[in-house]
Amino acid sequence: MNMPDYDPEIAREFMVGDQSIEVLDVPFFDGPSLWRMLILFGVNMLVCWIITHFFYYRKSRRRDYYFTYMLFSMAIFFILYQLQNMKVEVGIALGLFGIFSMIRYRTEQLPIREMTYLFVLIGISIINGAGMATSYVSFVAVNVIFILLVWILEAVGMSNRNAQKIITYEKIELVKPDRREELLADLHQRTGLEIVKVQVGSIDFLKDTALLKVTYIPDDPEPNDIDMVAKFKGK
Repeated sequence: MNMPDYDPEIAREFMVGDQSIEVLDVPFFDGPSLWRMLILFGVNMLVCWIITHFFYYRKSRRRDYYFTYMLFSMAIFFILYQLQNMKVEVGIALGLFGIFSMIRYRTEQLPIREMTYLFVLIGISIINGAGMATSYVSFVAVNVIFILLVWILEAVGMSNRNAQKIITYEKIELVKPDRREELLADLHQRTGLEIVKVQVGSIDFLKDTALLKVTYIPDDPEPNDIDMVAKFKGK
C-alpha cells in the first residue's frame, strides 16, 4: 500500500506535524531556541568568570567588583540576546548601552583598572549575546582571544604593579635635585614604604610645604581607594 505524499502546507493548515502552542503569536515553548540561548549563556558566563576570577580577583581581591562584573555580564547578555531575537536594529540596540556612560558611582571613584575590566566584560557579553555571526569556530576564537590577551597583558604589565600616593611634605630643603637620596631615605623612614620614585609638585614657601607624588611598591594587593587624596576636606 502506497502512502500518499506529505504536503506541509496541508499539514500546517490542519495542524498536522506542528503541535506547538502559541500565545499571542509567540510559541509557548521553542526547544532549539532555548538550547541555543543556554549554550551561549554558558559560554559567556564561563569566559567572564575566567577573566574575573583568575585575572582580576587574583590580584585585587575585591569581592564587590567580582559581584558587579558577573551580574553586569549576565544582564547585558540577556538584554542583547532578547533585542537580537526581536530583530531590533544593531544601532538602536548598541545605543541603549550608551546609558552606561552616564553611570556614576557616587560612593567612590572607579579606578582605571576596574573600569577597563568592566568595559572588557561588557564587550564580551555584547558579542556573545548577539550570537554566532559566522561559525562556531569564530565564535569560540573570539572568546579565547579575549582570555589570552587579558592573560598576556596581566602577566606583562601587572607583574610589578606600583601604587602612588600624594604627600604634603614640610622639609622643602630636601626637595632639591642634589638631595634626592636624602629625600627618599626620609620618606622611607617616616612612611615605611618601599619608595621607587618621587615627583615634586607645587611648593608653598609661605608654609614651607611641598606636594610630593610618591610611587611605591605596595605590600597589599588590594588597591587603596584614597591613595591619591592630598588632604581631607573640612566640614
